[in-house]
Amino acid sequence: MEDTIVVGGGIGGLAVSLALRARGASSVVVLEQADAIREVGAGLQISPNGLRVLEALGLAERFRAISVRAEAVSLRDGLSGREVTRLDVGGLGDQQSYRFVHRADLVELLANAAREAGVEIRLSQKVAQIEPGTPSRVILQDGAEMTASQVVAADGLHSVARPVLNGPAQPFFTGQVAWRAVVPNVVDHPAQAWVHMGPKRHMVSYPLRDGQFVNLVAVEERREWAEEGWAHTDDAANLRHAFRMFTGKARGLLDAVEAPGLWGLFRHPVAARWHDHGVALLGDAAHPTLPFLAQGANMALEDAWTLAAADGDLARYQQLRRARVVKVIEAANGNAWKYHLSDPVVRGVAHLGLGMIGRLAPDRLLHQFDWLYQHDVTQQR
Repeated sequence: MEDTIVVGGGIGGLAVSLALRARGASSVVVLEQADAIREVGAGLQISPNGLRVLEALGLAERFRAISVRAEAVSLRDGLSGREVTRLDVGGLGDQQSYRFVHRADLVELLANAAREAGVEIRLSQKVAQIEPGTPSRVILQDGAEMTASQVVAADGLHSVARPVLNGPAQPFFTGQVAWRAVVPNVVDHPAQAWVHMGPKRHMVSYPLRDGQFVNLVAVEERREWAEEGWAHTDDAANLRHAFRMFTGKARGLLDAVEAPGLWGLFRHPVAARWHDHGVALLGDAAHPTLPFLAQGANMALEDAWTLAAADGDLARYQQLRRARVVKVIEAANGNAWKYHLSDPVVRGVAHLGLGMIGRLAPDRLLHQFDWLYQHDVTQQR
């Protein structure tokens, strides 16, 4: 019997395996359904709250070597290309650092660190069923069974364990779809997150891998829904048509896209129950979030540290995490409409107001999310 089995070899699963070993877990096995530990085709924003977990895991220096430090967040009018306002996050100091990283690079870093710490990572392990109990059982698709004192389900949006603990999920389409792509840095994109705003759509971009590439996420409101998931490839012409009114450097980035991913954005309720008899949900398995606050990976990192620090008290883990992730998800859900204003008069007034606040009271914009970014789960008691 294992001490802990972690289902899922993504950011949350690898981080919790590393945190558990650091706190003395005798054996930690990660079961990953893919034939290799890899994540491709996407960037991440790691905000200070997530960075503190990586630092506490002893990965600060290695993480800085693979990531780009953000200098600013620039809100821009997609139709004209001009900057509306700017949040200068680069001057907040090392303890408030925002960084951009390719997902594949962070997963590789965590996997290497986990193996160095004695975590066993088993590939091509498709989990069919998880049964809470003393001990808990994990049943693989090939019929093999494993037991553990604790099972952590970090297996994402379509978690095997979540319906066991909560019943079937009932997500609903938000009326928005998103394209994702990584393109060469053809516009000399600085170390900033650009948010190009337009009627019923917006596009976020930021540099990766020493500025050689740029990550794009483009969101459009539409009545038709796209199948939920990460693995759908769309014709780049559809993306360019949807954002045909965007100009300037936004246009240059869109023209560089070749085969973007496309998925429909669905709202999922935060799981009411995160644990049962030695089984715990982590990350998207417990609380999927929309990409409008860039907190999916950061919340998984916070979960990982908190679960390990709970020393088996899974009720305390849920107690410490649930209210916070609900607040984060609500903030993300409310963010998109601010970028999608359609009425030209309303957009003009809103952009003018943002510009004035940025010039006259920059701290008001800069510190509006202090409750999120200044939170430190590694100091939680």
